Amino acid sequence: MIVQASTVHTDPNDPAPQGYLVRPDDGKTYPGIVLIQEWWGIEPHIRELAQRLATSGFVVLVPDLYHGKIATEPDEAQKMLMATVQNMDKAIREIVLALDYLRNDPGVQPKKIGLMGFCMGGLLTYKTAERYPHLGAISPWYGGGYDPTPEDVARVSAPVLAIYGEKDSAIPVAQVKKIEKLYKDAGKDIEVRIYPNAGHAFNNPDHGMYVAEAAKDAWARAVAFFKKHLA
Repeated sequence: MIVQASTVHTDPNDPAPQGYLVRPDDGKTYPGIVLIQEWWGIEPHIRELAQRLATSGFVVLVPDLYHGKIATEPDEAQKMLMATVQNMDKAIREIVLALDYLRNDPGVQPKKIGLMGFCMGGLLTYKTAERYPHLGAISPWYGGGYDPTPEDVARVSAPVLAIYGEKDSAIPVAQVKKIEKLYKDAGKDIEVRIYPNAGHAFNNPDHGMYVAEAAKDAWARAVAFFKKHLA
């Protein structure tokens, strides 16, 4: 499938919030997904993931939470991540702008949007889902730092496909199980996949942590998950 990509402004009143928009180039309507970056920024890997989703039949928008900056070293990425997490309300506002942008796009149907994020974006996927009612499905991937209360979980209405690596030193399996139990105790629709031979960021081939078998399986599950719940 041929896709087209562009940079769009997501806030009509402020030029700063922008996003990378990719869509099938055939004039048809498709479900929409907002994809949230890792701590590096909108690097080539994130753009490639957006393009892969678009070729699978989605309109994809990646909000640029770093406003054009891309980290190239872990120390730099850590500082940018911390600045984003410390001002999480601002990041979530920009994600909501992207979600609303897709909801208002005439080429996006239905109007329940998917939300997907990796690393820092995984955490922001969870936290945005606690606040945004128009989500059809969410898929957080190895989102560290997420420690929800029952009240937080109660606010999430969308089905969840959560992806983790068992060897992720930043996210203990016990914490993953705690999250899963909280969601299931609340009667939420959640599937948790923990890949035994994978660590953090196992889907990213550019930073030395890629696990091909786990990445291939998890990606296929995520695409099928969104096709099911956003149809």
